[in-house]
Amino acid sequence: MSPAVDVPPAPRSPDRGDLVALFVERVEDYRAVVTRTGSADLGETVARVLDGATVVVPEGLDLDLPGAVVDDGLTAAELDRIDAVVTRAAVGIAETGTIVLDHGPGQGRRIISLVPDRHVCIVDVAQVVADVPDAIALLDPARPTTWVSGPSATSDIELDRVEGVHGPRTLHVVLVD
Repeated sequence: MSPAVDVPPAPRSPDRGDLVALFVERVEDYRAVVTRTGSADLGETVARVLDGATVVVPEGLDLDLPGAVVDDGLTAAELDRIDAVVTRAAVGIAETGTIVLDHGPGQGRRIISLVPDRHVCIVDVAQVVADVPDAIALLDPARPTTWVSGPSATSDIELDRVEGVHGPRTLHVVLVD
């Protein structure tokens, strides 16, 4: 019998920079747009991304966007007349390019992330994790979640891709360094 050898466990994920790079690559694979910015320039960056669009924001977004309507229970019909929504994310998953909303402060009700045609989602680089198990470990199982992997899309039997059928046609991720 050979003596036991202490072998350090293999790292579960790449270093932080690689994780963020993989997240960006995977998000872009889903036909979403990624814009990187610093926290000091976040408001200006989001305003530039919106480019004058009408916008709804959830309570607790903590970002000054002139002209933005704060969701106070807007109806689906009212939301349908708004061009874009800006939310924050609870977590971003590098392996899948997925953004998870747990509908806490700054994320709002599920309907506001699904009805407007454009979803601008703010993700902090510190929120990016390697994979789904890492994300689940951070989420409260008692909270509802919405998992977003690119703009809304579906395919028919001939595999013709159609975007925007059951949610936003455009996803724009603002990644904050």
